[in-house]
Parts: sequence; C-alpha cells; structure tokens
Amino acid sequence: MADYMELAELADRLFEASDDDDELLARMLDTLDEETRGALLSSDLLNAYQVFYYHFRETPDELTKERLQLHAASDLARGVVIDEVDIYEVIFSLEDGEPVVIITDGENTLARFEGNQAYGETLRYLDECL
Repeated sequence: MADYMELAELADRLFEASDDDDELLARMLDTLDEETRGALLSSDLLNAYQVFYYHFRETPDELTKERLQLHAASDLARGVVIDEVDIYEVIFSLEDGEPVVIITDGENTLARFEGNQAYGETLRYLDECL
C-alpha cells in the first residue's frame, strides 16, 4: 500500500461494502495482499475487535467485544485487556502479525496461546484450570 490516504480510502470502501457484517469484512480482508492486509490490521483504521474477529472468526461475549471496540487495532502491538478472571488479566495482542492471548497476574505469565486457535484454547484453559 503506497500511503496512509490510500489505506484509509480502502478501509472506507471495505466498511461500506461490508455494512457492519463482521464475517463479510473478514472475508474481504482475506482477499487483500498480505502487505496491505497487515497494514490495515495494525493501523488506527480498524478497531481491535475487527482484528480479533478476523483472526478468530468468533464473536466474544458482549463485554469483551465492547472492550475491543474501544481500542484501535494499533493498540494490539502492546496488548489489550479483554477479560479479568480472579487476579488474572487476559490480554490479546499481535506479535509479527500473529494473534497472541496471554493470561497474566501482571508480573508472571500463567499461560500463552498463539495463532488462530489461541482464543478457543484460552477459553478452554480458563474453564478447566481457573
């Protein structure tokens, strides 16, 4: 993608064509070349929920969805808290364009999951271990 303006125009076209349909937006993102898609998924043009849905193709509970919608996709470089369980925080982030979900007490990582199955694995871990 040549510049930010072109990327912003592309994002606008995608939003207009997908009309708030998460699955359609994800499928449209799939059709983009890797460089352009990566630029969008790490920009301020998408929110963190759209990136979450793109990677996991799953709608989280309403509170998690709202938390993600309040953050720009660019915030995922440092991580976004998507849930709290007892003393633990569940953090969604992107590392080198790949989704990562960690469970941490703030000092130590209790569990770490990577890839497109990370969210499902996190839910199973929370259910079985906490």
